[in-house]
Amino acid sequence: MAKTTREQSRKKVLDALNAARAMELQAIVQYMNHHYNLDNMDYGDLAAKMKLIAIDEMRHAEMFAERIKELGGEPTAEMAGTPEKDGEAKFIFTTDTGLEDGAIEAYNRFLLTCRENGDSTSVKLLEAIIDDEQVHFNYFDSVRQHIERLGETYLAQVAGTSSATGIVYQGFVDRQGSDGTAAPGA
Repeated sequence: MAKTTREQSRKKVLDALNAARAMELQAIVQYMNHHYNLDNMDYGDLAAKMKLIAIDEMRHAEMFAERIKELGGEPTAEMAGTPEKDGEAKFIFTTDTGLEDGAIEAYNRFLLTCRENGDSTSVKLLEAIIDDEQVHFNYFDSVRQHIERLGETYLAQVAGTSSATGIVYQGFVDRQGSDGTAAPGA
């Protein structure tokens, strides 16, 4: 049996991390689309939480990209698949529960790939992200079950709620001073 070289091991890890990043990129688009749909249906609280989960996925995509760069690889900009566009609340939470379940399963496989190829740093990264994905799964599955059991009664209860997430967004432009230089502390 041929021994795996360090370069072959690194490639296997990079492939796993890029596959995970592609899944995160798909989830970002999927969840933001669902955020907009839920907000348009006046399910503000559900929309706000969906947006926060999309932001978690953005953070995960960035964490994977940083690790890929540390290993000398190029982070993918491709999504793992095409996001679903259906806007019905029941469909949204059924779809997203499935996405999270699939991510947990895939990330556990990727974790084993990293462990088998001697990359404990990537193992730790995947463990942390799997924990986050489990929280997302639990939330989506809970809402899915409420909709399944209570239907319109549940949806009527959450209709008309605020979609404010309480997040103050500060991008690059906001961090610049009026003269184009960075603001203090930026």
